[in-house]
Amino acid sequence: MQDAALQTDGLIRETIARDLLAINAVFLRPDQPFTWASGIQSPIYCDNRLTLSVPEVRARIEKAIANRISERFHECDLLIGMATAGIAHAAIVAHLLGLPMGYVRSSAKDHGRGNRIEGAVTPGMKAVVVEDLISTGGSVMESVAVLREAGAEVLGVVCIFTYKMARALEHFNAERVCVESLTDFDTLTEVAAIDGIIASADVARLRAFRDHPDDPSWMKIL
Repeated sequence: MQDAALQTDGLIRETIARDLLAINAVFLRPDQPFTWASGIQSPIYCDNRLTLSVPEVRARIEKAIANRISERFHECDLLIGMATAGIAHAAIVAHLLGLPMGYVRSSAKDHGRGNRIEGAVTPGMKAVVVEDLISTGGSVMESVAVLREAGAEVLGVVCIFTYKMARALEHFNAERVCVESLTDFDTLTEVAAIDGIIASADVARLRAFRDHPDDPSWMKIL
């Protein structure tokens, strides 16, 4: 049974990776890097919001998230979306699973009750956070902290795609947060090379960026 589960996870990773590439939710451009707001030169750009615009891909993603939560976090009684991109996915999956749903704001409201959490969250609830993309993990960990302060038990995080950056892994391990991702940077680069979207030689460059995004020397790797 364990081997079958691993094969299924691997198939999901490859399928979702191909979906993201096919609908241009992920661009790989190692020879013409994108510039992030931080100034980092990146060979990859992600806009997973596009998955909501393609019903077939959206359905596959929401079903996969729902299955992952049922399998790995079966005690879950609350889904929390990350503002803003994770909110729609959390709402759809909550509907599929028949669970209550809320979301964490990126900052507290400056009017009314000044809520940071929207939705009914009471102490003792077992929550799973839903996000579309994890890079350094900072925003996810901030939301986990907010939920814990409210008395919720955070069982884990489920996301569509993760860069698997060392900084994020360190954050999650330090705070004992379990993260489940439908697909990841390594899988996506492998699939892109197999399908001829990038050259096989580019895989090493991309992973060098992943390991040290602040170091532009990845661009010089041949």
